[in-house]
Amino acid sequence: MNLDISDKSLPVYEALASSVRHKIIQLLAIRPMNIRELAEAVSLTSAIVSMHVKKLEKAGIISTSMQPGKGGVQKICSLQVEEAQIIFPNKVEHLRQYHESEISIGHYTDLKVEPTCGLASAEKFIGQVDDTRYFFDAERFQAKILWFSEGFIEYKIPNFLLSTENPLELLVSLEISSEAPLTDNRFPSDITFYLNEVKLGTWTSPGDYGDKRGKYNPQWWPDIVNQYGLLKHLTVSRDGTYMDGQKLSDVNLDQVNVRDRQWTLRIAVDPSSEHVGGLTLFGRGFGNYNQDIVFRLYYDKLIHSANASAREAESQS
Repeated sequence: MNLDISDKSLPVYEALASSVRHKIIQLLAIRPMNIRELAEAVSLTSAIVSMHVKKLEKAGIISTSMQPGKGGVQKICSLQVEEAQIIFPNKVEHLRQYHESEISIGHYTDLKVEPTCGLASAEKFIGQVDDTRYFFDAERFQAKILWFSEGFIEYKIPNFLLSTENPLELLVSLEISSEAPLTDNRFPSDITFYLNEVKLGTWTSPGDYGDKRGKYNPQWWPDIVNQYGLLKHLTVSRDGTYMDGQKLSDVNLDQVNVRDRQWTLRIAVDPSSEHVGGLTLFGRGFGNYNQDIVFRLYYDKLIHSANASAREAESQS
């Protein structure tokens, strides 16, 4: 979870401003629990615990679902967040310039995938689910969500960096999850990222989320399949590669040929991995973040302009 110093993050800060809610989070980190179990564990009434649960759910820290129990329907609470990062605003003098490209989910250039798999536009499934042939159908350019159990998918991205600009950091932002049969919030998958054929590192997706509908999913999208993912930020900088600030590898900008006029991003689930849990990519109109795959290359201006280089050459003659 990425937080900042804005009103949209206030529900999270408010939800964390309570020792009772801290205890509820600690309990749910062990296992999902119903309201009655939580009430007994924190020695409060179910009514009071329900109010605390509502605050945590509003903040996106936990999720709830109604499930049958011994005494009828019961509300099951599950922990939704594993970590949170607070991003403070940069000072004005440190604002960086960047080039940005957004690539639609269906605009891949190569792939090799295995069922379970499929893709869909905002209006319908494209072809038949679990038939890999439809990944090459002409309609695939309209895809805004896709999923597969193992294999890879590749995207080509234009690079608009100028010769007078010095690359500082490449950020790739995407909504992603595992791919379980139907859905499973606890279904780990080792997902590996490559840039220009250089392995950046592997991130383990915690699950394939289906406990509640994705915020932007179209009405026709079934409730029993992939609903939303996690918004992840993959960063390649001068000193290594990071996922949401956690270091994945020592691979840096120079090693991935960041000045190439075109980049190739491969996202893969290797069948030899420890957790072969597939992957799902969410684009605009699906999931919780309403974006496609965003590439942002930060840069600053090179110190020596053409005129400066000319003056330097003249002084040496």
